[in-house]
Amino acid sequence: MKLILILTLIFVSTNLDFVYAQWQPDVRLTNDSYDSYTSYGGSKSIAVSGDTVHVVWHDFRFGGYYEIYYKRSTDGGMSWSDDTRLSDNPHNSQFASVYASGPVVFVVWYDHRDGNDEIYYKRSGDGGVNWGADTRLTNTSDPSAYPAVFISGLYIHVVWSENLNATDEIFYKHSTDGGLSWGTDVQLTNDPGFSIYPSISVSGLNVHVAWVDSRDGNNEIYYKRSSDGGMSWVNDTRLTDDISSSEFPSISSAGQNVYVGWMDNGDAAKWEIYYKRSTDGGNSWESNTRLTYSPENARNPSVSAFGQNVHVVWYDNRDGNNELYYNLSTDYGTNWNTDLRITNNSAGTERPSIYVEDLSVHVVWQDKRDGNWEIYYKQNPTGNPVDVQYINSGIPTDYSLSQNYPNPFNPGTTIQFSIPEQAYVQIEIFNLLGKNISTLIAEEMKAGNYKYYWNAVNYASGIYIYRITANKFVSTRKMILMK
Repeated sequence: MKLILILTLIFVSTNLDFVYAQWQPDVRLTNDSYDSYTSYGGSKSIAVSGDTVHVVWHDFRFGGYYEIYYKRSTDGGMSWSDDTRLSDNPHNSQFASVYASGPVVFVVWYDHRDGNDEIYYKRSGDGGVNWGADTRLTNTSDPSAYPAVFISGLYIHVVWSENLNATDEIFYKHSTDGGLSWGTDVQLTNDPGFSIYPSISVSGLNVHVAWVDSRDGNNEIYYKRSSDGGMSWVNDTRLTDDISSSEFPSISSAGQNVYVGWMDNGDAAKWEIYYKRSTDGGNSWESNTRLTYSPENARNPSVSAFGQNVHVVWYDNRDGNNELYYNLSTDYGTNWNTDLRITNNSAGTERPSIYVEDLSVHVVWQDKRDGNWEIYYKQNPTGNPVDVQYINSGIPTDYSLSQNYPNPFNPGTTIQFSIPEQAYVQIEIFNLLGKNISTLIAEEMKAGNYKYYWNAVNYASGIYIYRITANKFVSTRKMILMK
């Protein structure tokens, strides 16, 4: 009933002011006398799968060393479990990154238990209830740090920076069987500067990585991609080119659209948030777009894309202390709404992480309003206005594409489809000459039953073909627009 009500509200009003107004109150997730820290925006501290929200951080509550902690909500962020300690050794474990796909949850972090920093991970196969043993992912004499993880079906992708021969380089590793076995470490960069703070996003077999790189004499944002699931990689692409520093990239993708946000201090020697996009899967990039015009520093963006929507959150000192700000584009990053302040406390907030799932926008960050750094969370349950809806009626056993309804229609119709496993899904509309006139969906989607409302108000009467492609499944049907 709650889901139906939210969907009704979304379709009754497409006004962005309404969407913005639905931000819920801040929720304090930790409560101890020691500091708790999120990771940087490019390495997500939050992940969502269905109604389950997963949050990770590191804190000092036992004194002497940091450990990795985890917390979850199974009702979309309304209530929360107790803290779960994921690491337990007398050495620092820090900067965790989390991703979830269905009941599978992966957490990666760097850990000093072996005498130098190594990448470790932990896996849950039941949505965070039970966890396997700590597993060491790297094994070198060089320190490894700042990992980020992304799950796409049975593929697990991990990137990190490694201090190789006195300079940091970006490394990558993947598993094709859900983490049961792993390929070898792949060195993605090889230059005389340092390469650090990687961020990763995956759409189908396209793997996108962005990082900070000093090879040009100052810090710039670089990018690299693989179009075969991480088996081979193209050359590095420099995304920024100025005399100022560009730091802490966050990358997100939806279909062929790839978005990178970062902080840059080229404007009046203060930090501002910039973003850049590619509409062809990372082959080419548009010019930089400045998102903030703050009189003070704006830092550490986190980006999440879903369908046509691009969401960005960062922290900003324009109010005299650091607060969280948010912005949304509903047309693939072409136009942006005004900045929205989503926190209000006198002590300061830092290092937000954002994740978008179905209709909801979820944000987690570290906050000092309680006298020390604690982990806080908030959500907007209607903040992601989309035309595709998840139907919560169980996991299907087969792929399917249903006949649209109504049919004939004027001007809108609903297309329903099912996918039994996580898949990269495309739904396209063609005219009778075989020309693609619209791509309705082009994104990674979890297993489930869905429906999409297509408004054909701008199209002429006639017969159209709609087609779904999901993994190896392809199906087409006809529909009639009658005006």
